[in-house]
Amino acid sequence: MYLSHFGLTELPFGITPDTQFFWATGSHQEAMNTLLVALHGGEGFVKITGEVGTGKTLLLRRFMAELEKDCLTAWLPNPQMGPRALLLAVAEELGAQGAMNDAAQAIKAIHARLIELAAASRKVVLCIDEAQTMPPLTLESLRLLSNLETEKRKLMHIVLFGQPELDKMLAAKSARQLRQRIAFHYTLHGLTRSELDRYVEHRLRVAGYRGEPLFSPAARRLLYRVSQGTPRLVNILSHKAMLAAFGEGRGRVSRHHIVLAACDTDGVCRPRPWW
Repeated sequence: MYLSHFGLTELPFGITPDTQFFWATGSHQEAMNTLLVALHGGEGFVKITGEVGTGKTLLLRRFMAELEKDCLTAWLPNPQMGPRALLLAVAEELGAQGAMNDAAQAIKAIHARLIELAAASRKVVLCIDEAQTMPPLTLESLRLLSNLETEKRKLMHIVLFGQPELDKMLAAKSARQLRQRIAFHYTLHGLTRSELDRYVEHRLRVAGYRGEPLFSPAARRLLYRVSQGTPRLVNILSHKAMLAAFGEGRGRVSRHHIVLAACDTDGVCRPRPWW
């Protein structure tokens, strides 16, 4: 595509979460601090929410990479399942053994495995992505898992990542027991105007770009306006704008190329003529 044209070694604006391109915005750093403080404080439940495209999954993967070697991490990327299926998935992630014909047996096997890991001084962190897709009964089974503890500490830390719909689910009266157990929570925000400049430069640098600023100041201003600072939209628009510049044989992305990208992308604030 345009790699050799711009002197790149790989595509800088892919939408697949890649920790190699992770750049901690102020919001992401605060969320990471919240996660680490909650983990070291021994809290059972932590919740991170954010709108679509704000980088929740990338933050989750970065968080798992930051955990100490004495942590066992279980990850459920798609928790849209029934209570028993969730318990079986957790048991499989933890390496629990024994009969698991029903929920009670599954919890017993998980408890035994957690006791074994605690005896080996290993922390267990269960990370659940897209938590807003969990049925209410499955949320309740998650609360039962949070009851597994010793006299001193929780046997498993549970981190929920989800869209704002998760907050609405937890606001229901039926979810009040689980809601009260969430000691730490944080809401991710999009990029600020100054962060967008550094974000774009960082991704280009990681991808191998070493020249003068590739995006003109006018292009970056418009990129922020049409994307509203949402990282995923920034990536999509930047990729399309670079394709447009490449197609015209240009060595720099201008405002015109951002306009073309925005007109070809759903979910953005379409640019209007100055008049």
